[in-house]
Amino acid sequence: MNEARVRSLEALTTWRSSLIVFQSKARRGVSQILDEVKRMRQWLEAIQRPHWEMEIKKRSRKYDQANQELITARFSTLRATLMVQEQAVRKAKAALAEAEDKLRKTKRWCQEYDRVVSPLAKKLENLHYYLEHDLPKGIHLMEQLVRALEGYRETTLDSSAPPAAD
Repeated sequence: MNEARVRSLEALTTWRSSLIVFQSKARRGVSQILDEVKRMRQWLEAIQRPHWEMEIKKRSRKYDQANQELITARFSTLRATLMVQEQAVRKAKAALAEAEDKLRKTKRWCQEYDRVVSPLAKKLENLHYYLEHDLPKGIHLMEQLVRALEGYRETTLDSSAPPAAD
């Protein structure tokens, strides 16, 4: 009872083909995610941080200007002008506080990004390595297995055929 009980080489071949498609899509997806992780870090450091630093400068100037206009309005006799200027100062102060908060959060993310994201990215890099190196080896071995089984099937078919008449 030393015989292989392979019922369908076509099923193995189909599975191998599906595995190749999976490998291609998964490798492409993991590569895109790893690229996005790098882009996000660059975006935080090279775009967001300078953006909020510039916003703080702009909003500080607006806040200073609103304060100056409020001082001028206090010397004015118009009460409506004073209220409008007080509201402008509150609005400018809130906008400045928002920019400072966003810069603080951006700086914190820049500092914590590697600690938070790196372990996850490392797992993705391991998966990428598997998809690039180990899975192709498995697919190749599977191809060799199918060939060997086809050869085995051919020899068993040849041995079970009646001898040719001379």
